[in-house]
Amino acid sequence: MGRVKIKVLVGLLVSCLMGLVYGEDPYLFFTWNVAYGTLSPLGVPQQVILINGEFPGPIINCTSNNNIVLNVFNNIDEPISFHWHGIQQRKNSWQEGLPGTNCPILPGTNFTYHFQVKDQIGSYFYYPSTALHKVAGGYGSIQIHSRALIPIPFPDPEAEFSVMIGDWYIDSHTALKKQLDSGRSLAKPDGVVINGKAGRGDNKDEPMFNLLAGKTYRFRYCNVGFKYSLNVRFQNHVMKLVEVEGSHTIQNMYDSLDVHVGQCYSVLVTMDQEPKDYFMVVSSRFSKTVLTSTATIRYVGGKGPASPALPEAPTGWAWSLNQFRSFRWNLTASAARPNPQGSYHYGSINITRTIKLASTAGTANGKLRYAINGVSHTDPETPLKLAEYFNAADKVFKYDNIKDDPPAKDEEQVIVEPIVLNATFRNFVEIIFENHEKSTQTWHLSGYSFFAVGIEAGKWTPEKRTNYNLIDAVSRTTIQVYPKGWAAIMLTLDNAGMWNLRSMLLERSYLGQQLYISVLCPERSLRDEYSLPENFPLCGIVKTMPIPPPYTL
Repeated sequence: MGRVKIKVLVGLLVSCLMGLVYGEDPYLFFTWNVAYGTLSPLGVPQQVILINGEFPGPIINCTSNNNIVLNVFNNIDEPISFHWHGIQQRKNSWQEGLPGTNCPILPGTNFTYHFQVKDQIGSYFYYPSTALHKVAGGYGSIQIHSRALIPIPFPDPEAEFSVMIGDWYIDSHTALKKQLDSGRSLAKPDGVVINGKAGRGDNKDEPMFNLLAGKTYRFRYCNVGFKYSLNVRFQNHVMKLVEVEGSHTIQNMYDSLDVHVGQCYSVLVTMDQEPKDYFMVVSSRFSKTVLTSTATIRYVGGKGPASPALPEAPTGWAWSLNQFRSFRWNLTASAARPNPQGSYHYGSINITRTIKLASTAGTANGKLRYAINGVSHTDPETPLKLAEYFNAADKVFKYDNIKDDPPAKDEEQVIVEPIVLNATFRNFVEIIFENHEKSTQTWHLSGYSFFAVGIEAGKWTPEKRTNYNLIDAVSRTTIQVYPKGWAAIMLTLDNAGMWNLRSMLLERSYLGQQLYISVLCPERSLRDEYSLPENFPLCGIVKTMPIPPPYTL
């Protein structure tokens, strides 16, 4: 073979190897058709939002660092957007699908979301973020698996299942929205569903899970409901907790688990009992009337119905608080970790800002509103992120219109306006959630994974920091706050963008209990944040404005 041919072959080989080294991570493509359908989650026919004819919607099954390209066609009669709960959208709040970042997808049109599940593993979910569409469904599971070369801290299960649990209303989303818009609070939900179905515990339902004796299975639970914390448990089987919202945990055993609104847990369950039918049980917590649903687990080849005697749920929130304290991050497990370099030693990082947020109820113009530090958020016609990018923020909202410390006294009358906190890029912050009310709250922060360092009863003071877990607190995206109590989280604001912090109780977030944190990239550099995507829908005052020059390296 001549020298020229050898050089050509060597060049081609080098090019191929360079492509392997510098090539992009894999792409996954999805097409969703969003439409109404009629189903009976609680035994009564009602209008439900379906995705490709499914409820819950299709599972987004992917691997760490995959690129997701998802084309959504809106076939319902209202604008709609989708939010990817727990997906951290590194440098890319453009894909959040929230009213503060995106114009909605108008009826009869489509929009393509494009994001990367960068440095993440774990169990998450998606849901419609507009109006009260989530009440009608449209939600589903996101599973992010570890790459093949990264070991997980437990043997591969025989199979795994997404279990979407949540409370459910028979009334339509439009009727419930009118109720809230009129100033009235929502009544208690009508029932609880498991993957869109309500079991009665009477052995008349078809089995939801057919499992092999002696095998171990992974169940990914997400509470996609609107109001109630839920307890999950199995007849005669125990659960081994292995993952909480993207973090591998110390593998403790539990007879039952409280899953608060917006939270996701992964458990392993071994089929080590007499081969027959058993019930998975889900019931509401902290509610005057306990709502319960079941799903049948059938041992393949087993004989005999499930016992009608359902295992009882725990009582009181103190039990739930103690369970939270038992959760610990598995620091020896290999996994994608979204936290910035060095923050694994978060307990030794100096706090640069403490933000105290108090959730309260009040009124504005005689109508019910929920507030944070006396201000109730409302979404302007122009998404906040677009207004900021087009240098038109002063025409849409004011920065820092709430203080870092709540008023000494809760105000009955609240101010209604967009809430945007101006944050410093890469600052290490502490956020304290105060719950002045009698119900359990849950909070979620998009764009980040934070360290849930403490939850206690009573009032927070700086001295409470001595009680923080500063070693192995679980890195997660949601945290609960018990009645008349507080919760504390810590995080580094290293992800530039416009990020939403909200109550996961749908009635509360819809009526104003949310805010946005603007983490500005001071250099407008592509190293820190992506520019406005091409063909990105514009609305509000920026629709006719010239597009600013893109960010550069």
